[in-house]
Amino acid sequence: MSDEFMLDTDDLERRMEGAMANLRTEFASLRTGRASGSMLEPVMVDAYGSMTPINQVGTVNVPEPRMVTINVWDKSLVGKVEKAIRESGLGINPQLNGTIIMLPIPELNEERRRELTKVAGHYAEHARVSIRNVRRDGMDQIKKAKSDGDVSEDDQKFWEAEVQELTDKMIKVVDEALENKQSEIMQV
Repeated sequence: MSDEFMLDTDDLERRMEGAMANLRTEFASLRTGRASGSMLEPVMVDAYGSMTPINQVGTVNVPEPRMVTINVWDKSLVGKVEKAIRESGLGINPQLNGTIIMLPIPELNEERRRELTKVAGHYAEHARVSIRNVRRDGMDQIKKAKSDGDVSEDDQKFWEAEVQELTDKMIKVVDEALENKQSEIMQV
């Protein structure tokens, strides 16, 4: 092994884990028939000139198993929060009650369950793309070191195999998470 070149595989793994953490957050936002405050995390509201997470414009509560409420702090933002929820693709129809927005969570029908499994598939594909982008960055570092003469042909093959092994491991974790989420969504 060459003394000059050491690929920071810990950094690559950390970045791939970041893609997995993002996927877990997105999966938590997919509703499975039960109310959850985390299902609103990806919803962004156009507040004060910038896109703001919904939990930064109001208090999100789950008073009962099939109901989420949002107590919006600024009355002028109620309409924007309602619009953001309608356009989020969650399939929830907000009901206004002053500054409180109530979100009754309907029972999932078969068609909606299938739609949600497709959405979960899209989220998983985004995570795979992110992981592959990290892989590409790692491979580019190796190729640059090779062109600079910092790494031999054998070392280049070794590091490329390391990066590919890490990528394959993380893609497998994404696929397992997707399979688990899809089975959870399809469960009646």
